[in-house]
Amino acid sequence: MSSQNPNGFKTILVTGGGGYVGSALVPSLLKQGYHVKVVDVFWYGRDVFDDCNQHPQLERMELDIRDSTRLKPALDGVDAVIHLACISNDPSFELDPALGKSINYDAFAGLLQGAIDQGVKRFIYASSSSIYGVKETPDVREDAEPLPLTDYSRFKLDCERDLLAHPRVRGMERVILRPSTLCGYAPRLRLDLTVNILTIHALVNHKIRIFGGKQLRPNLHILDMVRAYHAFLEAPGAKVDREAFNVGFQNRSVEDIATLVRATLGDPTIELEYTPSNDNRSYHVNSDKVRQVLGFETRFTLEDAVRDIAAAYRAGKIPDPLNNTRLSNIKRMQELRVK
Repeated sequence: MSSQNPNGFKTILVTGGGGYVGSALVPSLLKQGYHVKVVDVFWYGRDVFDDCNQHPQLERMELDIRDSTRLKPALDGVDAVIHLACISNDPSFELDPALGKSINYDAFAGLLQGAIDQGVKRFIYASSSSIYGVKETPDVREDAEPLPLTDYSRFKLDCERDLLAHPRVRGMERVILRPSTLCGYAPRLRLDLTVNILTIHALVNHKIRIFGGKQLRPNLHILDMVRAYHAFLEAPGAKVDREAFNVGFQNRSVEDIATLVRATLGDPTIELEYTPSNDNRSYHVNSDKVRQVLGFETRFTLEDAVRDIAAAYRAGKIPDPLNNTRLSNIKRMQELRVK
């Protein structure tokens, strides 16, 4: 059991634990002494936990969160839930909107009720900073009016509201995280995220294609995302219950990120190619609240993310990066024809 958690939490269930965030978070939770239950359908491979697969405190459950009948027993004995599972970006969601709704929204009620029925003490929900839509204000805080532009963002917001509005939670603490766009290397890598894909194109093609360029993106290193989940597991309930928190670090334009990638790789000959984009999402997220309430400070930079991906690529850990479907959510879903 964990000797680190001041709330006495010992068993953590992570939905979507085989994904990008989960592949970094689960080993970290195990290292801290938690018993970890991973619920996932493992679309992106069952080998993401190869380094800790035999760990006595790890339970892997190949289970669809839409199957509430099987999900409820999995929640037995769980102290805290970290709910990551979802169709996790707009293009993937739009590939099959009915599938996206069934996973991102419809399944939420069963998971939440199962957690309540089984006496889970804390429910941590991974929402998204994309719920803010397009904002002209320089610092978007948690109390800003949400204006989701897509069904993906809208259902993230709907889950937030359902979580907070549930009439009978039996004392379960409810916490909402609104992460920025993540970056950096993880065992189940995603190359459909801004910093990551710009870096891999610079490495493979010696060219960075910039779609638009002026849109602002809040960014966060995946290792800081992992640290944030630890902080929210360890925080006093009185500070986090029924609260939403932005978790981000550097707000940069897409064009700035491309320039940063080129500079970090130390190769001024990498070409920047501009392409028009109809993606007008632009927002500048303020993360003061999580620092003021929990004392959480980020430690890793976008440059760290670029260097980590470059090192992994050069070490042969990212084979065939532009064609490997496991590195792109939408390509993998198209390949599997998931339903």
